[in-house]
Amino acid sequence: MKPNAAASRASSFPFWTAGAVVALAANLRAPLTTVGPLVPELQRELGLSHAAAGALTTIPLLAFAFLAPVAAAFARRFGMERTLFFSLIVLLVGELLRPLSSIGWLFAGTVLIGAAIAVDNVLMPVLVKESFPERVGLMMGIYTVTMNMSAAFASGIAVPLADGWGLGWQGSFRFWALFAALALVVWLTQARRRESDGAPAGSRRSALWRSWLAWQVTLFMGLQSFFFYCVVTWLPELGQSKGLAADTAGWLLFFFQFAQLPMMFVSPMLAERMDNQKVLIGSAVLLMTFGTIAFLAGQGWLLWIGALFSGIGAGMAFSLAMMLFTLRTRRPLAAAQLSAMAQSVGYLLAAAGPPLFGALYDAAGRFTAPLGMLLAVCAAMMAFGLGAARNQYVEEDGSAFVGAAGPFGKKSP
Repeated sequence: MKPNAAASRASSFPFWTAGAVVALAANLRAPLTTVGPLVPELQRELGLSHAAAGALTTIPLLAFAFLAPVAAAFARRFGMERTLFFSLIVLLVGELLRPLSSIGWLFAGTVLIGAAIAVDNVLMPVLVKESFPERVGLMMGIYTVTMNMSAAFASGIAVPLADGWGLGWQGSFRFWALFAALALVVWLTQARRRESDGAPAGSRRSALWRSWLAWQVTLFMGLQSFFFYCVVTWLPELGQSKGLAADTAGWLLFFFQFAQLPMMFVSPMLAERMDNQKVLIGSAVLLMTFGTIAFLAGQGWLLWIGALFSGIGAGMAFSLAMMLFTLRTRRPLAAAQLSAMAQSVGYLLAAAGPPLFGALYDAAGRFTAPLGMLLAVCAAMMAFGLGAARNQYVEEDGSAFVGAAGPFGKKSP
């Protein structure tokens, strides 16, 4: 490549938009993962029952499911960038209301936070597809890693902020409002820049729900979310049942979360360069399967091997699920609709996962049955994932079109 051509491509890269993607991604999971470590303090000070404390996690997942379908409608009405900007305002309001020292405000803030993130979950992959047509894989990797790194960071510093710094649970919650405010400043320019042309009128939502390819993408998204939330919820208790101390079992979960990050970053870039993603999806599901078998059969170091394998696989599966919204569609509107459908169904499945896992454990008194359920989930994930990985596109009439070109109009190699 000639130097002046390289310089031209570098100068055309929308760096401010890339910064806006990172700023918003840092706010999409941290306000949720900071809750779990603070539950004992919330119960002590506000008198929350265990059921009410569990609802603080369930409410955002239900918001993701039920509000995802309206995100594309908001984008058509107000424009993509403005909708994302307004969602940040709602997020900031929710984060300011949540620590107001009453159960009512705690839940009101949680509802607003879940609603804002539900819209962002759907539209962010679409914004990446529209703004970075030549670098979708790179930016989706950056987006997913930023989101999950901030989530892990938030869960790690929640108690130190509350107790070590003397901020209490209120100050620990307010800490993340600073990040939302910073993201709002960054997004001021995006909101004023233009209305997105990626969400024109005339969509046919019902046709998408009749597409078998769209359902394969949706079920792969839902099943990988189901697997992830089951492991995140129950892995510490599983570790303790296998002889680990409570603090060591907590580190096992930390290890699972951080094992996701490298392949979560790399997988979208690999997926973008492939005619189909069967090898990547098959590898991800096999790793999750091997990790589950290690949890089922092992103790001691085998638990760490299980956390490593299942973490790598879960990270790949999540980033590939996000990429499928752009790889299986040819226009931003279609990507938004597929993202909304997949996340609406997917997070309903995810919300059911941990309670069902726990119910099986209560019935059997052992983890054999719920881990067996996860193996069945992996088998279904493989079947639907390989179907979703085919080089086809979801058409506006609900049919599938075999791709003769790459997902961005480029000829496939």
